[in-house]
Amino acid sequence: MNKFCPNCGNEISENAQFCTNCGAQINANTPNQPTTNNAPKSKLVAGLLGIVLGYIGIHNFYLGYTEKAVVQLLVSLIGGLLTCGVATIAIEIWGLVEGIMILTGSIKTDADGIPLT
Repeated sequence: MNKFCPNCGNEISENAQFCTNCGAQINANTPNQPTTNNAPKSKLVAGLLGIVLGYIGIHNFYLGYTEKAVVQLLVSLIGGLLTCGVATIAIEIWGLVEGIMILTGSIKTDADGIPLT
């Protein structure tokens, strides 16, 4: 029966004490199947989402930073209407910067602390 690292989702040996991929300590109650929430996210996808659709927070929804994503979405939509688009431009710059930070490795993990691949 296969066993998977709870931190990065990499397949590990049945009696492993540490993951050979990320170095996480494996304890006896590690599940035998990976959970969908623990699957590593793509750095490329997250970065491109931030650059292209950062003004609505899609990259943060993808990475699991739901609260930050909702703030970006609401400020962009509602604030954009109230400020004739100025708030939307500001949020787009925020998303663009975060997208670049993801692609350059400044943002390395998702909301669960799992490294981006």
